[in-house]
Amino acid sequence: MKQFIYILIIYFGVLVSGFSQSKEYELIVPDLTNPWGFTFLPDNTMLITEKEGKLIHFKDGVKIEVQGVPEIYLRGQGGFLDIELHPDYQKNNWIYFTYVSSEGTGSGGNTALMRAKLKNNQLIDKEVLYKASPNTTRSQHFGSRITFDEENHVYFSVGDRDNRDENPQDITKDGGKIYRLNDDGTIPKDNPFVKINNAKKAIYSYGHRNPQGMRMNPLTKEIWSHEHGPKGGDEINIIKIGKNYGWPKVSYGVNYSGTKFTDNTSLPGMENPIYYWTPSIAPSGMAFINSDKYGSWKGNLLIGSLKFQYLTRCILKGNKVFKEVKMLKGIGRVRSIAQGLDGFMYVGVENLGIIKLLPK
Repeated sequence: MKQFIYILIIYFGVLVSGFSQSKEYELIVPDLTNPWGFTFLPDNTMLITEKEGKLIHFKDGVKIEVQGVPEIYLRGQGGFLDIELHPDYQKNNWIYFTYVSSEGTGSGGNTALMRAKLKNNQLIDKEVLYKASPNTTRSQHFGSRITFDEENHVYFSVGDRDNRDENPQDITKDGGKIYRLNDDGTIPKDNPFVKINNAKKAIYSYGHRNPQGMRMNPLTKEIWSHEHGPKGGDEINIIKIGKNYGWPKVSYGVNYSGTKFTDNTSLPGMENPIYYWTPSIAPSGMAFINSDKYGSWKGNLLIGSLKFQYLTRCILKGNKVFKEVKMLKGIGRVRSIAQGLDGFMYVGVENLGIIKLLPK
C-alpha cells in the first residue's frame, strides 16, 4: 500500500511538473493598456509608464498612480514613453524617462528626456535634460528608448518625426538620432559633433528612422538598438560613436505603397545593420537575457513584435543573429521588455499587462 501511494505521488508530481513547464508565462501586473516602459526599484516594486500619460507604482499587487508627472502631449504614436533608473539609483535616486512635450517653439510636440526623484509616490526635483525641437503636429516616430553605459552616460533615441528627407541626415536638426548625455544632462566632451558649428551637440549617431529598442550588451558593453523600417527593413544595429546608419539613403524597405524610395541597401560611409527583417515585424522593446534562470538562453536577445504579436528570441553568435525562435505567439502587441532583479525576464503587452517569462 505504501509503495502504491509512493508511486501515485511520483505520478502526480510528474503531471504537475509537466503542466507547469508547458506554461510560457505568468501574469504579474494585469489590466494595462499600453505599458510603454517599466523598470524595477530596489525593493522589487515596479514603475510602469502608460502611454496615455500615467506613471504607475506597482507594489504588493496594487497599482498606485504617481503624482507630479509632467504634462504629456498625447498624439498618435507619442505620449509617455520609456523609463529607466540611474545605475547608481540606490545612491542618488534619479529616475529617467522620455515623453512627448509641447514645451518650446512651434505647435504640437516633440520628444523630451527628464529626470526626477520619487518620494511618497510623488515626482520631485524634476529636471528636463533634453527637449527635441521644433515641435510638430505630426503623429509618428517619436522614438524613444533609454539606456546607460558603464560610465553612466545616458543614451536616448528620437525618431525622425515623420520628416524622412530632412531630419535623419542633418546633424543640425533633431530627429532620427541617438543622443548621449552625461547623467546630469551636460554634453560629454568626447561627443562626436561638439566642435561642429550649429550641430546638435548631444548627437551620438544619426541616420535612424524610429528606434524603439535599446540596451547595453552586458557581454561586450556595446550599445545595441533596433528600429522600425517602412514596409520591410526593420533593423538591429550596434551603435558606434559618430556613425551614420543610412536612413533614408539606404534601406531594405520600400514605401507603404510598394514603390521604392532608394535603390541602395548599403553605401560607403554608412553602417550596415547586423540583422534586418523583411517583412517588418514592427519591433519594440529589447533586453538581453543575462541570468542563469533560463539555462542555455543566457546571452540571447529578446525583441517584441507589435505587428505579429509575439516575442522573438534571437540566438547570437558574436555580433550576429544566428537564429530566431518565436515565443508567446498571438499574445498581443509586445511593447516593452526588461530583466527583473530576480533574473527573470518580464514583458509588457498591450491590453494585457506585464508578464513573467517562465523557463522551459
